[in-house]
Amino acid sequence: MNGRKLLAGAAVLAVAGVSVSSAVRDETLTPPPIVDYGPVRLVAFDSCDNALTELRNAMAPYVSAYGLGGGPIMYAEGMAAADTNNSAGVAQKSMPEARAATPPEQQQEHSTTNVHEQGVDEPDVVKTDGKRVFSIADGKLRVIDVASRSITGTVDLGQRHASQLLVSGDRALVVAENQGPIMEKPVLPPDRPYIAESGTELVLVDLKALKEISSLKTDGFYLDARQIGGTARVVVRSQPRMPWVYPNETINEAGALRRNKEILQSEPIGSWLPRYELNQNGAKTSGSLVDCANVSHPVVHSAASMLTVLTFDLSGQLGTGQPVSIVADGDTVYGTDRNLYIADDHRLLPELPTRPPVQRPITTAIHQFDISQSGPPKHVASGDVGGTLLNQYSLSEHDGVLRVATTTGTATRCCWRMGDFAPPQQQQPSESFVTTLRRNGNELSKVGQVGGLGKGERIYSVRFIGKMGYVVTFRQTDPLYTLDLSDPKQPKVMGELKITGFSAYLHPAGDGRLIGVGQEATDQGRTTGTQVSLFDVSNPASPQRLAQYHLPNSSSEAQFDPHAFLYWPQDGTLVVPVSQYKTNYEVASLVLKVDGNQLRESGKIVEPSSRNYGGGARRTMVIGDQLWSISNVGVQINARNGLAQQAWLPFTP
Repeated sequence: MNGRKLLAGAAVLAVAGVSVSSAVRDETLTPPPIVDYGPVRLVAFDSCDNALTELRNAMAPYVSAYGLGGGPIMYAEGMAAADTNNSAGVAQKSMPEARAATPPEQQQEHSTTNVHEQGVDEPDVVKTDGKRVFSIADGKLRVIDVASRSITGTVDLGQRHASQLLVSGDRALVVAENQGPIMEKPVLPPDRPYIAESGTELVLVDLKALKEISSLKTDGFYLDARQIGGTARVVVRSQPRMPWVYPNETINEAGALRRNKEILQSEPIGSWLPRYELNQNGAKTSGSLVDCANVSHPVVHSAASMLTVLTFDLSGQLGTGQPVSIVADGDTVYGTDRNLYIADDHRLLPELPTRPPVQRPITTAIHQFDISQSGPPKHVASGDVGGTLLNQYSLSEHDGVLRVATTTGTATRCCWRMGDFAPPQQQQPSESFVTTLRRNGNELSKVGQVGGLGKGERIYSVRFIGKMGYVVTFRQTDPLYTLDLSDPKQPKVMGELKITGFSAYLHPAGDGRLIGVGQEATDQGRTTGTQVSLFDVSNPASPQRLAQYHLPNSSSEAQFDPHAFLYWPQDGTLVVPVSQYKTNYEVASLVLKVDGNQLRESGKIVEPSSRNYGGGARRTMVIGDQLWSISNVGVQINARNGLAQQAWLPFTP
């Protein structure tokens, strides 16, 4: 999930099992503390009545005169999600696993989406099968024919805010966010405005007939999705729908608090369960997406929020996605070809009313689901680690062991993954760890751990390749740590390279070389512009930087979204979008070439509308001997050698 997230009054995380009677009480309840470290296990509710009781009890400590939380609504800046954050990856020439890190599709005649795991596709704004290019922009899905270099079809998605798509053959699954709530507008007093809730809509499109087949609307935030073959799994997070009251000229704070406690105890189970609206074969159906008896929750603690995994066979109808729901929060989704992991860092807690912020140990719960069989995923294990994740690249499964990179001491309860908002006296010294977990029954149990990474800093990028791990931390300088994970019981740091600036994304370049994309910085840690580095990591004990390219006063989307990065190992072509202020604002595709131990600039691809803030390339792909650069306003085609422009295809309204 990208951008801002509404915390207090919207995102809800509470602790299950609090003892509270069904009668309304004025005293403030105190939830049990979140444990620092320990097993997490999911179980199903015994009944709908039991589910309702536990969900009410979980939310009770956080009810205030303003709904949930004790203060004004706060926003937290996402560091680009979901599913879309910084990431890292490297190759080791001495290890066969490193060669497998280069996606096999890049060894064919066209590149595809840069993904975390081989064979596990991720949604993006652009897709290609080598013959067609599919783009989502300004509410339209466009189909571009590669041979004729022409736009051959457009599917108008209406007023939907379409943001991503997945493609399987002649079917596309489009993700649209920020839809209205999937419920009737409640009847409210005229002095209390109605605040729409967020929603997600999934649209199945026939790419041959160029028409919409069906659509499914659900409550909540879209988190992420993964696709294996023709099967897509989509994760959404929903919150309860409560008709809270607020203090005004007719009701004071004490009255609003009493009324809100009454509302909590009177709301039915349906207010917690996510809802859906399905438009299929010309008919509409709606209702609760999942039955309360089929919802699972952690034994030790749970959330009033719900995470739901939807499963779709893109060759058929959408249906309701065979939903699997758990009572938990979370922002991080990671998937292999056999398992899907959802991480909950307990960060969306509202403040306790009339109380100062409570300092709790920062931990992350991880839930593992088996997706090796067709149909909906099955929960098989859960675990808990200290600290918080950066993004999905903080997780990696290898030989049955889950490796997890976390940072402690840089977070407060106010903001999602952003510790910089806390006053200095509330900050604890930060430190990063890599923890190894192995499934033991229904638990993800700790096997080993190595710490001491970047004390006083936080993780900016991380990736695990085979038996090696790589972590970049930053505050004023960029330590690149190399880790040996061959013995999960005793992971250890092998080497460290300190340079100015940081790498926010790392990518294997073969022969023990590593490409880093991030920002150069002064000795005081002030960033100065996009930096592309070429590292030699063939000797883990002594990583070295071979070459550096610096573009002052610029930034790159590839720092925050790995999908924006392109590396074509056949000839060393490297492309990242860059935005830069000169006399005008310009967004271009920076084309470099990895030539032995050198980084050489080939030039920039600047589209005709680059000075339009809606323009500028966002993705570049290789198709044959061409570079296709796609933006929100058009497609530019250039020769891979020499970068001569061959065509410009503007997107017409």
